[in-house]
Amino acid sequence: MRHEESFFQGIRGSRIYRQSWLPDGEPRAVLLMVHGLGEHCGRYSNVVNYLVPLGYALYGLDHVGHGKSEGAREYIERFEDFTDTLDTCRAMVNQAQPGKPLILYGHSLGGLISTCYLLDHQTEFAGAILSAPLSRVPENVSATTILMGRVLSRVAPKAGVLPLDATGVSRDPAVVQAYVNDPLVFHGKTPARLAAEMMRAMRRVETEAGKITLPVMILQGSADRLVPGDARFLYDAVSSADKTLKIYEGLYHEAHNEPECAIVLGDMEAWLAAHV
Repeated sequence: MRHEESFFQGIRGSRIYRQSWLPDGEPRAVLLMVHGLGEHCGRYSNVVNYLVPLGYALYGLDHVGHGKSEGAREYIERFEDFTDTLDTCRAMVNQAQPGKPLILYGHSLGGLISTCYLLDHQTEFAGAILSAPLSRVPENVSATTILMGRVLSRVAPKAGVLPLDATGVSRDPAVVQAYVNDPLVFHGKTPARLAAEMMRAMRRVETEAGKITLPVMILQGSADRLVPGDARFLYDAVSSADKTLKIYEGLYHEAHNEPECAIVLGDMEAWLAAHV
């Protein structure tokens, strides 16, 4: 396995960090990984160590304001800061791996970013794997709360509003402890602007997900309390004739980092083998 690191220019001139993990031989296909809220692409070692020896090349970026990329932590001006930067990275990956089947793999917030990106760019991909995808406005969020969030996004865009419960990441205490101790993970509250932009993106997915027609695999743990039930919603909403839903009983938010990750990764391997 060859590991490479680099930076590229993202939105408003920001330096965006990128990694790649390449098999020793010619890649059979390429996965572009889109990580979740507050974390970074270096947290996907289970996925990397499983798929790269099988001949897959993996590329990942740290979103603006995340990991080793520049920017105020978790802060964006608009949701397109994510998708525009992803488009730049995708073009670089295509240039590095011309003609190879490209699979988009997004987790959590990365699932929302990936879904929004597919609404405009799905012809660039052979398929997509969406893990615990954030895809709809939570039912317990009232219209008043959403309105207040919009106002706060304008008057105090960097004010922290939403905490993330680290214990909901995985049932494996070692994974949770590593997450808590990781200096590249942001442990503060999500800024108001990002929260409002995420809401805007989810409303778009709710109304436009039917435009997605490419082969897609959607997976989630049944005990995911960080993004409850969104995998089934998105599965029902997309128009893909070739779509697969995997719900893993009792697993938490990061199914790829659960004690049963071998089962999850094995299902991903089988899906990839059938589609590339």
